[in-house]
Amino acid sequence: MNVYSEILPYDSTPDELSELGDLVRVRGLILSGGPSSVLEESSPTLDEGFLRLGLPILGICYGHQLLAKMFGGVVRRAEVREYGLAEVLIDRPLGVLRGLGPRERVWMSHADTVYSLPEEFEALAHTDACPVAAFRHASRPIYGLQWHPEVEHTEKGREMLRNYVFEICGCKPNWRPEDTVEAAIREIRETVGSSRAVIALSGGVDSGVATILAARALGDRLTAIHVDNGLLRRDESREVEMIYRGLGVNLIVVNAQERFLRRLKGVVDPEEKRRIIGEEFIRVFEEEAERIGAEYLIQGTIYPDRIESGFRRHSDKIKTHHNVGGLPLKMGFRGIVEPLKNLYKDEVRSLGSRLGLPDRILRRQPFPGPGLAVRIIGEVTEEKLEVLRRADAILREEVEASGLEGRLWQYFAILTDAMSTGVRGDERAYGRVLALRLVESIDGMTASFHKAPWELLEKISTRITNEVPEVTRVVYDITHKPPSTIEWE
Repeated sequence: MNVYSEILPYDSTPDELSELGDLVRVRGLILSGGPSSVLEESSPTLDEGFLRLGLPILGICYGHQLLAKMFGGVVRRAEVREYGLAEVLIDRPLGVLRGLGPRERVWMSHADTVYSLPEEFEALAHTDACPVAAFRHASRPIYGLQWHPEVEHTEKGREMLRNYVFEICGCKPNWRPEDTVEAAIREIRETVGSSRAVIALSGGVDSGVATILAARALGDRLTAIHVDNGLLRRDESREVEMIYRGLGVNLIVVNAQERFLRRLKGVVDPEEKRRIIGEEFIRVFEEEAERIGAEYLIQGTIYPDRIESGFRRHSDKIKTHHNVGGLPLKMGFRGIVEPLKNLYKDEVRSLGSRLGLPDRILRRQPFPGPGLAVRIIGEVTEEKLEVLRRADAILREEVEASGLEGRLWQYFAILTDAMSTGVRGDERAYGRVLALRLVESIDGMTASFHKAPWELLEKISTRITNEVPEVTRVVYDITHKPPSTIEWE
C-alpha cells in the first residue's frame, strides 16, 4: 500500500516506540498473529503502556485474542477449531469492516476463540464456531479480527487493511520499496569499508538484486560466486553465467557437484539437508574468499526467509532456510551483509526494476537455495536428480508454452519417495510417483494452488510418463499455503 512500516518484537516498550517516532511519524499499531496461545502463562504479551498511547490498534488472530484478554474479555480454547477458508457473517460493517457485504470469505487459523467482550467493546462479526470474529472499542480506534486479512485467501483482506491504514490511521501512500536503494548501498559500503567482499549468486531475483546493489556499492572490490552444487535445474548454471557476465558482473562459477552429493549421501531429513547444504555453501565461499582476499559475505536473504527460519524469539521455525538457520556457527568472514533482509519478494522485484534488471531476472520463478535436494523426498542421489531434472524440464516447457507463466508464482515437480505399479506395453512396470506443483502468490508468504486446465495437466503427465520411463504415476498437489508450504520439504 506504499505506507512505510517497521516490525518490532512483542517485548518492545513504549519508550522504544517513542525513539522510533524521532525518525517516522507513528500513526498506528498492528498486533500480528503468532503460534502461541494467549492462555499459556509464558505466551507473548504486550506492555500495557501501548494501550495508553492513544494510537489506533488492530489485533489480528493472536493479536485479536490478546487485546480481548488484556481488556477483560473471555478467551477460551475453541470448541471447534477453524483452519482454512471460512464464511464470516458481518453484523456491523464499521471501521475496518466498512464497505463489506453481509457474508465474506476469510482465512482462519486459530485454536483459541474470544467468547465475550467487556462493556466498552462491541462485536462486529461472527462465524458458526466463533461468536466474536471481529470487534471494536466503542470510543477508541481499537479493532480486532480473528481471521487473517493479510493473506490472499481472505477475499477482501486488502480492503480491510486499507480501511485501517488510510481511514483509521490516516496514513498517506508516499513510500516505495525502491526508495531504499541508496540506504542499501550505503549500508554495504559502511559495513565492508575498504575491504573486498564476495556475494552468493544463485541466479534468482533476490541474489540478483543484491548483486547489482553490491556491485554499485563496491565496484571491482566485489566478486560474485555462483556454485553449481549439482542440485540445480537443467542448464541453470549456464544460464546464470550468460546473464550475469552479460551484465558486467565479476563472476566466478565453482563446480562443486561431487562435494555436495558426497555430504548428502544417506541423508533423508529435510532440515538436515538444509543444514548440510547451508554449511557447504559457506565453506565454498570461504575458500574462494580466501583465494581472492575477501573478508565479507553478501547474501540476498529476504524477510520471508527469516520468518520461516524462526529468527525471532517466540516465532515458530517452519523450515530452516540454508542462508539463515542453515548457516554454520563458525565462519571465516568478518561479517555477513544482507541488504534485502527486511523486504518481501514483491518489494525486491520493485527494487530490481528501479535498478534496471531485465524481466527475465525479475520474473524468474523462485527456486529454493537447497535446490532440487528439497524437491526430492528422501535421500538425494544422482539417479533421482536426473529423473527430476527431465520431468521438471517438461513441466516448465509446457507451462511456458501454455502462456500461464505470468500468472504463476512457481511451477515445479517433486520426486516423492513413493513407488507405484504401472503398465507399459502390456507389461507390469514399477516406478516412481512424481507430483506437480503450480501455485499463485503475491509475496510467497501465502499461496493458492493453481486450478490448471485439465488439458495442460494431461499433456504434462503424458509427456513425463512417456519420456521419463522411471516415472509411472503423476499426481497434482491441490494444497494451499497455509496449511502446507509451497515446497514439500
